[in-house]
Amino acid sequence: MPTPVRAGRASARLVVLALASCGLVVSLMQTIVMPLLPEFPRLLNTTPAGAAWLVTANLIAGAVCAPVLGRLGDMFGKRRLLLVALAVMVAGSALGALSDAFVVVLIARALQGAAMGVVPLGISIMRDELPPERVGGGIALMSSTLGAGGAIGLPLTGVVAEHFSWHWLFGGAAVFGLIEMLLIWRVVPESPVRSGGRFDLVGAAGLSAALICLLLAITQGNGWGWASVPVLVLFAAAALLFLVWGVYELRLAPPGRAEATRQPLVDLRVSARRQVLLTNIASVLVGFAMFTSFMVSAQIFQAPDGTGYGFGMSLTVSGIALLPGGLMMVAFSPVTAYMSSRFGPRITFVIGAAIMGAANLARAVTAHELVIVIVATGVTSVGAALAYGAIPAMIMQAVPVTETAAANSLNTLARSLGTSTCSAVVAAVTTASVMYVGGVEFPTAWAYTVVFLIGAGAGLLASVIGLFVPRDGEVADLPLSETEDHRVRTAP
Repeated sequence: MPTPVRAGRASARLVVLALASCGLVVSLMQTIVMPLLPEFPRLLNTTPAGAAWLVTANLIAGAVCAPVLGRLGDMFGKRRLLLVALAVMVAGSALGALSDAFVVVLIARALQGAAMGVVPLGISIMRDELPPERVGGGIALMSSTLGAGGAIGLPLTGVVAEHFSWHWLFGGAAVFGLIEMLLIWRVVPESPVRSGGRFDLVGAAGLSAALICLLLAITQGNGWGWASVPVLVLFAAAALLFLVWGVYELRLAPPGRAEATRQPLVDLRVSARRQVLLTNIASVLVGFAMFTSFMVSAQIFQAPDGTGYGFGMSLTVSGIALLPGGLMMVAFSPVTAYMSSRFGPRITFVIGAAIMGAANLARAVTAHELVIVIVATGVTSVGAALAYGAIPAMIMQAVPVTETAAANSLNTLARSLGTSTCSAVVAAVTTASVMYVGGVEFPTAWAYTVVFLIGAGAGLLASVIGLFVPRDGEVADLPLSETEDHRVRTAP
């Protein structure tokens, strides 16, 4: 590998572009199989329920990897762990490109889930390395690529799915990941900020088990039945595991304490601070409100005209119709940075969440006209750009510098829980009210109205919660203890 460029020689602009593009990696890993889900039972000789695990495995692996990689990044180097996450993702993509066996592709999808830890690590590097005046803009741009990547990834994967072999989707992801690794290696310096200490292996195992139970119940509830024994047992197990895990984490000495031999995976004392806790709760709702628009819009674009609301678009054309929304998120990232610096990230978040709530409400009460759908999706994207861009700044105002990656990873997990819960709710509502067109089952227009009303409620509730987050001036960066300050200053 070439010798990495040192921090003094890497321009801030190149660092921002290199790290911001990582958001596209995460989005592509989440959307790469979506266009072909109906075809995978035939392509991989499996059942529709088995094909759904290609999404579930990626989601669960990402949920587990995000907090683990965040803590390891705080301890041993954020850039180092970012490269590790990309390498695991590249390995999974290459594996999927070379195999037709369902089990192998399922493993490949799980390995691709490591990409979920890339964004919080990148945001943390920006905080450590960029000049103060560039941090806000860089974070806003990186957050916007999460939503933009989904909108851009859908048409891209749709074109590949319609005109080429599905293996190209995985092969292209592997090539893109390699390019990202080389770019990060060349232009992004390693952060000297380290927390030190020993890794909390027991805490990582406990959190992983709790998340697996919770996400399995959410993603499989519609297929297994929400009142079925497996789903109820999983929810109960998740609640119990979270409780036991929380008690264990609180017994460990917090980071920076001289007597700490093992740091908690998540410092719950910091996570329980009002600014962090309320921001994470609001992030779940924001993820729900944003994904409502993108997910349902794609379904409406592809539904046949006979439904009374559909437009009969192909995968490619429906993806193109979603493209303006993704571009709006990128275009508004500088606006997010300006508003956060001028009025504070809290106000920016409240405005963004309110816009998403209002846009979803408008979708619920207006006709499904093509122009209205595209405009409303674009407005939702503007709100998502403001809210997503402000969230990391709200988190970083309330956590110590050596907790940045872990705290942002937990917040990324919160947003992921929002999108996965949205998928489950949309599936439950749209299968409860159906009609038949040409002998094929489709959701009714009323089902989509209910979904948008729920999405509107999520966005508006997130905005209200944002009002109760302490004002930006009330929460300063937490001071380092003497032990922690020594670790930071002496880190290699």
